[in-house]
Amino acid sequence: MEKKLLIISSDITGHGHKSITESLCEKVKTQEVKIFVVDGFALGKRLLLKIGQSYGPITRNSENLWKMIWKLSAMNPHLVDNFIESLIRDNFLKLLEEIQPDIILSVHPNFNGSILNILEKQNINIPFFTLIADLVNIFPLWADKRANYIISPTFEAQNKCIEFGIPDEKIKVSGFPVRSRFFPKSYNQRKFYNKGQSLTCLIMSGGEGVGNMKKIAENLLNHFDCNVKIVAGKNVKLKTKLDISLKAKYGDRVEIYGFTQNIQDLMLTSDIAFTRGSPNVMFEAIATNTPLIITGALPGQEEHNPTFAENFNLGVVCKNPKEIKYTITDLLENNGKKLNDMIISQRNFININAAEDILQFILKVGDPYHEDAKEKLS
Repeated sequence: MEKKLLIISSDITGHGHKSITESLCEKVKTQEVKIFVVDGFALGKRLLLKIGQSYGPITRNSENLWKMIWKLSAMNPHLVDNFIESLIRDNFLKLLEEIQPDIILSVHPNFNGSILNILEKQNINIPFFTLIADLVNIFPLWADKRANYIISPTFEAQNKCIEFGIPDEKIKVSGFPVRSRFFPKSYNQRKFYNKGQSLTCLIMSGGEGVGNMKKIAENLLNHFDCNVKIVAGKNVKLKTKLDISLKAKYGDRVEIYGFTQNIQDLMLTSDIAFTRGSPNVMFEAIATNTPLIITGALPGQEEHNPTFAENFNLGVVCKNPKEIKYTITDLLENNGKKLNDMIISQRNFININAAEDILQFILKVGDPYHEDAKEKLS
């Protein structure tokens, strides 16, 4: 019997929630499930859309403002839940009537408590799952005891859920879901570094395009035999600025891209990736087996991600562009031993089946007729 899975996601607050949703949707291989994806911000009134659309400009231009917003939201999650509930209630109930889903999955923190409030008040009994899209320092909004299960990509996020009062038996650790096109056909595709080879370096900062890309590029191009590819994301002004300032000086050694759908090709053909501590971008790079240099992180949900990467030897942190020369030199010493060790660590760490494991777990646990519905993700 076909099941209907409703996923509440977001297209306008970065690109991570959308990417996670796509990773699950592409794993539907049978007629047993039909997935409906809805942007949670589109369920609200114009005010909610404006709030969602402000994420990009705020995170690009004012990290201090974002830090304040994050802290206020973390201090008063129930106020956020009640506010969003009031904005989405009518449209969400219409959506339920139209789709009649068997299972609901939220991949955005703003819609966990708000939707659970609506279901509770309307006495609607639909299994509700949360899939956390962060790694370590998660919003309290992710942790609502009323969810049937909370799926966590890491043990670190699981521990935060427990701190927020979620019973351990309600949390399933899965690994971080990544779209299949980011995984190489064979890990032999990633060659180990050999002394004296020219480097191809990829600089990116997530879908919103933030960070010291120009300074990073200049330090690489001035000190190493390398080519540099820069992805400015949706930040059109940044792309134009980089085109003007770098292309004239360095010519064909620099390629500059805006938002691209083929970021996996750039990763797979790069020796090192420089990125902000965005969980989605980090794990896409890890999936492609591209060594990481993490240049910073948004305050709040990303701030502990660089340390997470270093703890598992998935990348190194270099927040000061002036230090890049020393960071790269250290990685390349002894015939690139540290760089090559990082390649091996990434291969051992990544769960290539995370998206499929998550989807199958949701379908199984959301089916009350399965005796093994409580089986843990392996």
